[in-house]
Amino acid sequence: MARAISASELGIELKPDDDSSLFKWFIASFLMGKRIQAPIAAQAYRVIVEEEQRDTARKLQHCTSRQLVAMLGRAHYVRYDETTAQRLLDLSAKLNAEYGGRITRMREASEDRPAFEKRLGEFEGVGPKTIEIFMRDAAKVLF
Repeated sequence: MARAISASELGIELKPDDDSSLFKWFIASFLMGKRIQAPIAAQAYRVIVEEEQRDTARKLQHCTSRQLVAMLGRAHYVRYDETTAQRLLDLSAKLNAEYGGRITRMREASEDRPAFEKRLGEFEGVGPKTIEIFMRDAAKVLF
């Protein structure tokens, strides 16, 4: 089993009520939740969030699918690039539409951790593995 990459290893310092860090970790967790090597997923995160500055749901939503596919390609994240690009766009659109682009709003709308995890699972492409990765580090600041 490959070693898990933590938020801090990606330079993400998770803090309570810090939507910026929570969003970045959600994107990283989403990328790592797929059947792809963690170092490649981490590189895809760096390309999208650090190099391209798509570090908020609003900025990510204003990418085209083609731009995202190109970013994923630069990171060698090519196995599911088209699907992943579309799901990242859908994820950011849903987060913007339903929660004002903020993970903390999703937390406020959830009565407890299971309810929050259920909301996470309502995003297309977010399954148990992505939720497990995200909550491993985010639960400390969310609950």
